[in-house]
Amino acid sequence: MTPAANSAPLWQPDAERIAGATVTRFQSWASERYGAPADGGYPALHRWSVEELETFWRAIADWFDIRFTTPYETVLADRAMPGARWFPGATLNYAEHALRAAADRPDAPALLHVDETHEPTPVTWSELRRQVGALAAELRALGVRPGDRVSGYLPNIPQAAIALLATAAVGGVWTSCAPDFGARSVLDRFQQVEPVVLFTVDGYRYGGKEHDRTDTVAELRRELPTLRAVVHIPLLGTPAPEGALDWSDLTSGTAEPVFEPVPFDHPLWVLYSSGTTGLPKAIVQSQGGILVEHLKQLALHCDLGPDDRFFWYTSTGWMMWNFLVSGLLTGTTVVLYDGSPGHPDTGAQWSVAERTGATFFGTSAAYVMACRKAGVHPARDYDLSRVACVATTGSPLPPDGFRWLHDEVADDLWIASVSGGTDVCSCFAGAVPTLPVHIGELQAACLGTDLQSWDPHGNPLVGEVGELVVTNPMPSMPIRFWNDPDGSRYRESYFEMFPGVWRHGDWITLTDHGSVIIHGRSDSTLNRQGVRMGSADIYEAVERLPEIRESLVIGVEEPDGGYWMPLFVHLAPGATLDDDLRARVKATIREVLSPRHLPDEIIEIPAVPHTLTGKRLEVPVKRLLQGTPLTRAVNPGSVDNAALLSFYEELGRTRVR
Repeated sequence: MTPAANSAPLWQPDAERIAGATVTRFQSWASERYGAPADGGYPALHRWSVEELETFWRAIADWFDIRFTTPYETVLADRAMPGARWFPGATLNYAEHALRAAADRPDAPALLHVDETHEPTPVTWSELRRQVGALAAELRALGVRPGDRVSGYLPNIPQAAIALLATAAVGGVWTSCAPDFGARSVLDRFQQVEPVVLFTVDGYRYGGKEHDRTDTVAELRRELPTLRAVVHIPLLGTPAPEGALDWSDLTSGTAEPVFEPVPFDHPLWVLYSSGTTGLPKAIVQSQGGILVEHLKQLALHCDLGPDDRFFWYTSTGWMMWNFLVSGLLTGTTVVLYDGSPGHPDTGAQWSVAERTGATFFGTSAAYVMACRKAGVHPARDYDLSRVACVATTGSPLPPDGFRWLHDEVADDLWIASVSGGTDVCSCFAGAVPTLPVHIGELQAACLGTDLQSWDPHGNPLVGEVGELVVTNPMPSMPIRFWNDPDGSRYRESYFEMFPGVWRHGDWITLTDHGSVIIHGRSDSTLNRQGVRMGSADIYEAVERLPEIRESLVIGVEEPDGGYWMPLFVHLAPGATLDDDLRARVKATIREVLSPRHLPDEIIEIPAVPHTLTGKRLEVPVKRLLQGTPLTRAVNPGSVDNAALLSFYEELGRTRVR
């Protein structure tokens, strides 16, 4: 992909759309109140938002009428990364802001729940507020106090959103996993944070089938000794197991919601992002930081408001679910789809968008490319007249994906390819309703995000590929990792390459016209359909089998937007990689981890290459598989057996992409 500075944009917002965008009104207001530039459009506003960072975030808090129970002393007491201190002295509550629309529009839908029947079921603002109030009172009665962790092993259903909001209302710390995660994957996450309450289902429906989870839930209960209560949601209609509480009993009350005022930097939730070694990172983000970042992102970038319906295909194990629920902050109706992205056919997500009247539809780049490959015709087969924007994330949207959306959905479609991370639960670059869309490019860096591309020596680049860095703090950056008392794991994750500067691990190009091109991961983290996975999880599962001596898994971004994830296996003496062993490898991965972790191919190798300190050689092998010559991909002197590398170089050269 090359910057398209001189090419015509694929889409250009008209004058009426620009004038009506929330970000346009914000810029005009901020120019009068806070000295933002009145002219120059979005580029001028962005420049001001990073050069006058504290003024910008003060303006955000004012524009969105953040309800501070106690006022803040200053916006940013310390700019250091890590360790930035935002809005010290302030107290507030995220859930209070998420339920504000109930006062003005009690009978309008806050949530639209959709399952694989694609029949929407609304939850009104007043009913949502009532259930959150009832559940928050019951959580307090169970002894849940500010800072206690509350966990959910739940699909994307209204009960999950209600449990998150009730947890936030009492000042608890929410954390969730999707029910397609196996017990080991869940325990690797939840055991780190020691939850006192577990919300769980008896099973879920996916791909037209019911998947029982009672045995998994029983194992979670056995292996989480800190649990004081388990709440049963009978999605498949089974009675609560012994000792579990019934969801309906905890949400039938009429107690008014009581919102615990907590410090701005009080933990809101824990998200998990698997590194390549050890346990998944348990990333803690704050109530206040998420509140202001998501209001900015959803209202100014996604242009969402009370008249919109916000649908993003996601699961509770992905940060996009948390981002989706935050749509409530802008008074927007949030669409929660619980089901397969491709059931009963590949067009399923377009069907959901049609049935719910979605105005903003978010999905993965992989889904768009799958629809293109399958010959789906969304505009022909579905009424998508309300869809103003289709957004994609998880991986870069290839140029053919932009063209397909333009041709097959609408020629006046705002296409927003966005990129961020679990680490900030937001976007670094992406949607801007007032800017043109160029094929293969993200429209711009986001407001308040000092996004740059750096060479290895820390020099800024324009028009060249470099490391994605953020040179000033963002409010939603982690306040810490859980169980990282000295902060060393946090620092190593983002601040080791460039001390004091956030280095994310993506290759990017900043173009001379302000757009951003993402080229994929610069490290070895696996990233399939937006779900980042640790290779260590796969090794741990596969190498339980006695026939597998050692393994190596690599994720390769392909030029056509695909993602190839081969698993290389070094077999034990006497073992044979036959169909039976391949099937058992896949069954083990599916059972221990999830179907998302299944490799595309299983390939036998004579041995796994390592560094001299014994670490598997993931990044150099990835480069070889992408076609990088051996001499540029790795220093042979740093490898325990350099002769092993020519196999991967040859495979990278000959494999048809």
